[in-house]
Amino acid sequence: MCAKEIRKERYVFQNIGKMMKSTPDMLLCSSTSTDHKQIPLLGFGTTVYPFVSSETMKQSILQAIKFGYRHFDSAALYRSEQPLGEAIADAIRLGFIQSRQDLFITSKLWCSDAHRDHVLPAIQKSLKNLGLEYLDLYLVHWPVSSKPGKYELPVNKQELLPLDFKSVWEAMEECQSLGLTKSIGVTYSPLGAKGTLWGSNQVMECEVLKQIAKARGKSVAQVCLRWVYEQGVSVLVKSFNEERIKENLHIFDWELSAQDSEMINQILQRKGFPGVEFISDQGVSVLVKSFNEERIKENLHIFDWELSAQDSEMINQILQRKGFPGVEFISDVGPYKSLQDLWDGEIA
Repeated sequence: MCAKEIRKERYVFQNIGKMMKSTPDMLLCSSTSTDHKQIPLLGFGTTVYPFVSSETMKQSILQAIKFGYRHFDSAALYRSEQPLGEAIADAIRLGFIQSRQDLFITSKLWCSDAHRDHVLPAIQKSLKNLGLEYLDLYLVHWPVSSKPGKYELPVNKQELLPLDFKSVWEAMEECQSLGLTKSIGVTYSPLGAKGTLWGSNQVMECEVLKQIAKARGKSVAQVCLRWVYEQGVSVLVKSFNEERIKENLHIFDWELSAQDSEMINQILQRKGFPGVEFISDQGVSVLVKSFNEERIKENLHIFDWELSAQDSEMINQILQRKGFPGVEFISDVGPYKSLQDLWDGEIA
């Protein structure tokens, strides 16, 4: 994905008797297609945890379409594809949208399907659940592979398998070539997601954000969404509350001050979902390199002692930066157009 262009806000007429503002778009660049699509910068998430589909989910999605959302995110893991598909069909029938082409629909390949021969059947199953002929974006949910057959999180760590990146990506490209998805990619990270396995309430309880929200007469969620929007990044919101669904759309007719942005930029960032669930009990393999005999020996003496809990906590507080950010892999003609693309925005 690359944000080459932000389109001006557009307006669409709905059959509900009034003009409704739609969300701005960003150019979504696929590494294997010249048919560049626009992705709405504000999307609607569909996950609840524990993962379960419901009539409430379907009705909330239908409301979101009615209010002006055009970008919807789902996944095989979420059990949300069928309710989303039913809501789309109802929205067309009720005249909220003219056709499926008015929407941008995303789904994701789960770890248990991250195998060369499982990718095509997985997207076909997702499309059947959705009742659609194609996706706008199909994402590798996590760059991890597990034993086929289960859609669960946490995954059984005994069932984690090495991921064959090359063959899985080739299968993703095949899905795109067959017209089953317009674009392909790798998924992103959550900002909040309170009440889920992977989320927390740290963002919503941040005093800096509360201060800015109070001064602006906005909610903390609106401040967060406006900040992400000003970065030129597509962001998903998730709420099944009607008032919040509406409120989250109202971020385009005002802006943060330079001081607001600077205050937000100074907030210490942590990964919303670091992926501990995908780390096996075997730990992480690490390489050492030295041509010095004493250091070669010294580096072996790490297994007969351990760090204290205090030691580990102190180390965990050290600001981390990537030692090799991967600039060499950034190319306009390659799969990663920027460091933000390569590292899903986490390039510190």
